[in-house]
Amino acid sequence: MAKNSILDLLHDHAQNRGTDTACLVKADGKYGPVTWAKVWEDAQKVGKALIAAGVNAGDRVNVIGGTAYEWITTDLGILAAGAVTVPIYPSNLPDECQYVTDHSGARLVFAENADQVDKFIEKRDELGEVIKVVQWRGDKRVDDDWVVTMEAFLAAGESVTDAQLEERGATLGPDSLVTIIYTSGTTGRPKGVVLTHGNMLYEAKVTAEADVIRQDDIQLLFLPMAHVFAKVLEVGWLGTGHVLAFAESMNTIKPNLGEVRPTLMAGVPRVFEKFYAAVVEKGTSAEGLKRTLFVKAMELSVKNGECEERGDRLGLVESAMFGALKKAVFAKVGEGVLQILGGRMRVMISGGAPLSKKIAWFFRDAGIVVIEGYGMTESSAATTINLPHQNQIGTVGAALPGTTIKIASDGEILIKGPGVMREYWRNPEATAETLDEDGWLHTGDIGEIDPKTNAVRITDRKKDLIITAGGKNIAPTRIENLVKTHKLISQCVVHGDRRKFISALITIDPEQIDAFAQQSGIAGPYEKMCKDPKIRVEVERLISESNSELASYETIKKFEILDKDFSIETGELTAKLSVKRKVVSSKYGHMFDAFYEEKH
Repeated sequence: MAKNSILDLLHDHAQNRGTDTACLVKADGKYGPVTWAKVWEDAQKVGKALIAAGVNAGDRVNVIGGTAYEWITTDLGILAAGAVTVPIYPSNLPDECQYVTDHSGARLVFAENADQVDKFIEKRDELGEVIKVVQWRGDKRVDDDWVVTMEAFLAAGESVTDAQLEERGATLGPDSLVTIIYTSGTTGRPKGVVLTHGNMLYEAKVTAEADVIRQDDIQLLFLPMAHVFAKVLEVGWLGTGHVLAFAESMNTIKPNLGEVRPTLMAGVPRVFEKFYAAVVEKGTSAEGLKRTLFVKAMELSVKNGECEERGDRLGLVESAMFGALKKAVFAKVGEGVLQILGGRMRVMISGGAPLSKKIAWFFRDAGIVVIEGYGMTESSAATTINLPHQNQIGTVGAALPGTTIKIASDGEILIKGPGVMREYWRNPEATAETLDEDGWLHTGDIGEIDPKTNAVRITDRKKDLIITAGGKNIAPTRIENLVKTHKLISQCVVHGDRRKFISALITIDPEQIDAFAQQSGIAGPYEKMCKDPKIRVEVERLISESNSELASYETIKKFEILDKDFSIETGELTAKLSVKRKVVSSKYGHMFDAFYEEKH
């Protein structure tokens, strides 16, 4: 029977496999099972309470909080009421929360705890559409009927009948909205990506058929639910019916791996970078022959990978040496990593940002399967993926069945298929810029397609948007403009694409430095004053001031002050005095690289 909504997938599991385990949730210090029937029941309770609160079919509802069982059942309950989930990152500041809530026209907000509730209390006068804020964990801190606990909210829904809820579910179809996910644009104002039940049903189908996720898998989930990557993992769970275990937090992934012993895990590159860094730290800290063998094994892993990319092979001597080192070094490394991962890991999926080939080769040679996929919020996340048995490192795999990818004349990757978004919410201009008349999604990424395997290789980014190693979308212009509001600072160029954090290069305004010098008692030529410790202390203070207005992942963690300002003559500025990012990145690339070097 054809499915009309992703809610139908949950209903099927509840009807046909009601007593089977759907989730593993930690309570009272240990993980326990939650059945499919219980998930359905909890979602139904939320749906009924939303109807009782006055939420109508098609209304938008915000959810802000950490990844947890309650997040999932709240999301599914919103869908049961025929409404639309609009997630918000828990790291968002009150202004950012207010923008998403106001722009989406949300009628109700689910917030994890009192700290998250406070963000909406602060902006209450600007949230006229919001009828209630529901706190799902902890005690209320305010004596205000606008804020209710989850218990009180659910109790109010008991008067709603099953028939009323079923009526809402019956209104859903493939064209109905399932979520609006706000993602940063280069201007800094987030755009709401409109995704439908049809988009998600397609994702559920193709991820199951690709055999990357299987029904007998146990997945450990820790990615933020406001990210489309986590959304497609939720949908993949509904599509296959495997077991979904929730990590307590990002800080407890390692112990939770040991408790859950998953067979499947998905994460952004930063997760795999941490595992890699820990292994490398241990290997390079060894003494004598052990260290020598480990370092040589790493060198040959990279060299072998580079040979593969060229369609070449290692020479006889190095090939024999690499074979021996695989047994002597990588086999032991693999055993150790597998135990850290719980001992049963079958496959790990990296997405959200590019994974270093060096790390992918390292894990591959250690017998750990890490596959990389590609997509964007606008394409419902899963667009291409490598397969465990066909993992072409350095690529993001071939397009999933039903999706077509082509390369435009300027090298831009274009996508067409059932996963492509409907539009940007209330933003026809941005929609027209991204979706052309023929339905092609313009990704802003530059790439190529391997003619032999159809795997996509991403080579560059067309737009300035930064995607960190943690998968966060960051608009650099907003940060730079904020820093440049301080009169002492002339230019600020932030960096962080595929990196762990944001760094910056700063130049000092030649007209302002003299005034500061007089006040501070420093003297000398411009170049010398730029390097004076007092200037650095002041810039540090100014950046800290700017950071206070940014979300944690947007803040500048490291910076350097240049001893010369940018100019048209030296090539860093255009005639309109705009910064040429590529020129700056090329000219000062060594300085940016130094920010991220890890000492072993």
